[in-house]
Amino acid sequence: MSFTRSPAGTITEVDWLPFLLQTSDALFPTGAYAHSLGFEESVRLGVVRDEATLLRFLLDQIVPTQREQELPYLRFAFDAAISGNLAELRQIDDEISAWKLAPETREASMQLGTRRLKALRTISDAPLLEAFAGGHHLSVCGLQAAVEGVPLRAALAAYFYQSLAAVCGGAMKLIRIGQDGCQRVLREAARLADVTITASLEIERARAGWFNPVLEIASLRHARADERLFIS
Repeated sequence: MSFTRSPAGTITEVDWLPFLLQTSDALFPTGAYAHSLGFEESVRLGVVRDEATLLRFLLDQIVPTQREQELPYLRFAFDAAISGNLAELRQIDDEISAWKLAPETREASMQLGTRRLKALRTISDAPLLEAFAGGHHLSVCGLQAAVEGVPLRAALAAYFYQSLAAVCGGAMKLIRIGQDGCQRVLREAARLADVTITASLEIERARAGWFNPVLEIASLRHARADERLFIS
């Protein structure tokens, strides 16, 4: 499978693209639709109320976390899997656990990772998928890209987009905003994909991480909420 010629005249091979699209689609059974990862409580607290505040939330809360923590750790997991170093991948997974301070968010990340790994095993016989006992969603996303030959930057772009889209999907259920409003917000935030991914590639492991008190507090409060639409 190939695309047409690029402007430079070369043929770009994209055999990995159908796999990436399949595993990034909402149809892929990770259960992500049931989690808001603190967003629901952020709405309850009034942080997000409409289209404008939804965009502000993505730019102030989600994008920096992606740049400084999520995307770098996906890269670390990818590199460990490329080298077949499962011990290193497990160490990275432990570090991801340490950065997810709120128990609800940490447990949600593990649930998503477990379900993604289970689903991946039904469509791929890559030995590393069987050898890895399971872990956080980031670890599994890095692993799946490595074993199926997805270029790192493409894997980072897919994860970045999914993270933005998940919040917008939650907003459809939690605030008065239509599909058009969500698409405008998603389009505007997604414009930062290239600069965010490029910056994330410069983050060394010794300084990777991001403390986000808004989401951490929201997640802690969500666990004690009297009523909840989302699991997390």
